[in-house]
Amino acid sequence: MDKEQIKNRINKLREKLNHHNYQYYVLAQSEISDFEYDQLLKELIDLENQNPEFFDTNSPSQRVGSDANQEFMKESHSFPMLSLDNTYSKEDLYNFEKRNKKIITEDFEYTCELKYDGASISLTYESGILVRALTRGDGEKGDNVTSNIKTIKSIPLKLRGINYPKLFEIRGEIFITHEGLKKINSERRAVGEQEFANPRNTAAGSLKLLNSTIVSSRPLDCFLYYIMGDNLPTNSHFENMKLAREWGFKIPEHVKKCKTLEQVIQFIEYWEVERKNLPYDIDGVVIKIDNLKHQKDLGITAKSPKWATAFKFKASQVSTKLLSVDYQVGRTGAITPVANLEPVQLAGTTVKRASLHNSDQIELLGIHENDTVFVEKGGEIIPKIVGVNTTLRDSNSKAIQFITHCPECGTKLERVEGEAKQYCSNIYGCPPQIKGRIEHFVSRKAMNIGGAEATIEALFDNGLIKDCADLYYLTKDQILSMDRFAEKSATNLLKSIDESKNVPFHRVLFGIGIRFVGETTAKTIAKHFHSIDILKNTNLEQLKTVDEIGERIAQSIIDFFKDDKNIQILEKLKNAGVQLQIKESDIRLTNNKLDGKIIVISGTFEKHSRDELKELIEKYGGKNASSISSNTSFLLGGANIGPSKLDEVKRRNIQIISEDDFLKMITD
Repeated sequence: MDKEQIKNRINKLREKLNHHNYQYYVLAQSEISDFEYDQLLKELIDLENQNPEFFDTNSPSQRVGSDANQEFMKESHSFPMLSLDNTYSKEDLYNFEKRNKKIITEDFEYTCELKYDGASISLTYESGILVRALTRGDGEKGDNVTSNIKTIKSIPLKLRGINYPKLFEIRGEIFITHEGLKKINSERRAVGEQEFANPRNTAAGSLKLLNSTIVSSRPLDCFLYYIMGDNLPTNSHFENMKLAREWGFKIPEHVKKCKTLEQVIQFIEYWEVERKNLPYDIDGVVIKIDNLKHQKDLGITAKSPKWATAFKFKASQVSTKLLSVDYQVGRTGAITPVANLEPVQLAGTTVKRASLHNSDQIELLGIHENDTVFVEKGGEIIPKIVGVNTTLRDSNSKAIQFITHCPECGTKLERVEGEAKQYCSNIYGCPPQIKGRIEHFVSRKAMNIGGAEATIEALFDNGLIKDCADLYYLTKDQILSMDRFAEKSATNLLKSIDESKNVPFHRVLFGIGIRFVGETTAKTIAKHFHSIDILKNTNLEQLKTVDEIGERIAQSIIDFFKDDKNIQILEKLKNAGVQLQIKESDIRLTNNKLDGKIIVISGTFEKHSRDELKELIEKYGGKNASSISSNTSFLLGGANIGPSKLDEVKRRNIQIISEDDFLKMITD
């Protein structure tokens, strides 16, 4: 490209990225995937770096909107950042207490706290100094945003006093008050920028800005609500948080220690009414068993602590006008109806669309054209329609009838017995299904073909691919023939496609998209049948003898191999060199050295990541577990083992082995 073309491309990328930032941060909507956004951003950054004369301080490259941003280092949490079980029912709280009293036989107290609606953060202090700040991420790993966190004035960089633990983590919520958001939006209006939609998204987005100077100008605040580590000063969560206030942390004032569940419910009922008078958003109350020893005795599940729960306030609900209903086609051919709505504010976001799920739901709601509908947003990301205001219905309006033919290819829809969804059966002629299957094939957990996910549509629309196997027969000239593809991006795409030929068989099996065969089931199948040819020639009864494979999955596998088109695709994949069988070396490794072993991993390791260790455990016949139980064979421990896991293995007299011991175990 010449300089003029480069300048135009940079301006086009900035325009696109600004649009998508507006959709995500202002409207709380997303039109493209994180991956596609990252590819656009990367291209812009590369062009700006190569052409500094076009640098602009207002470029989207100077700040980041995507949570999957690669500018921040991802690091493992010392203790997983678990989510909380939640409920809207007071009856569930009594069940929560009843369940815990089966394990804790002595009296216990609760600490009740408000549930803040912001961005979770985990701060690590060593010798009184802030050394690390991680976002929640996926719970196992988060983004290191220490430089941005240091700009928040309510977070101490150095602690006061001397009675704090030498090393500990404290967790909390980054938030912006209603007044703070007004201030930001006033400043943005003054310079002609779009306003932010709500405090939560603004707080989360601010943490991911590349320029800490901009972050420091935002009125970010932080409440801290839980300490983790060894040698904590007291055995009471409530008392520890009081001490944390003395160390310089901003600890919420609206906290109550309750002796009974009745007192807990009084606290909930009070704040369900009074929350409207708070200067910031809350969406419920968190109830924690106060005694830390009791917390350790109760332990955790894979997703949440057993000693805490969240009572969520009733979901926000508004009414608005139904404009139309669209029908989306998924990669399996499933048809999902989506309501287009007159824009309305709901829980701090502008809602324009809502899920209608399936034809049964449309019939149950009795929705008519141009109805006034009630829209609710609870724990779900996508709002849903929960009712209709029939008193405002036009007497001439017609009931919404679910479509009978595919909106993309016109094929008559079919309904599978026992399922609520309706399907388009035109598997190989319906564009969204074809593109969806290829996108699934190249995804990170399948073939992990970097750069392909964002280009599937272009490759398909240009007639270069009709199925996933066609990717392996692409040439550089074909890719360069498409608009907006340069030599470097074409080379990188082809390199990534070639590297995917080494992806192990179980991930290929997951990627080819046999219905109901998920990531875990694909691993199980690969271990039992070793190759696609053996699997293809296996009958229904043989399949059903395998753990995790029931009638439905077994029949789906049989049906997949009955389809000649699938056989043709597999043949093309085989000829391209894709791994359609377990490698001989891996078969030899299935010597079951870990057969029957249930292993829990905790801490950080020097030679392997936790994901790599999990792969090795499965490779040698073992099973991974996330929590300690009576069935646990041993704990594979690294640095900073979670204290609850450490106490649990000691209590149960379960062996702890090091990374080196584990590697010797599987290689000797």
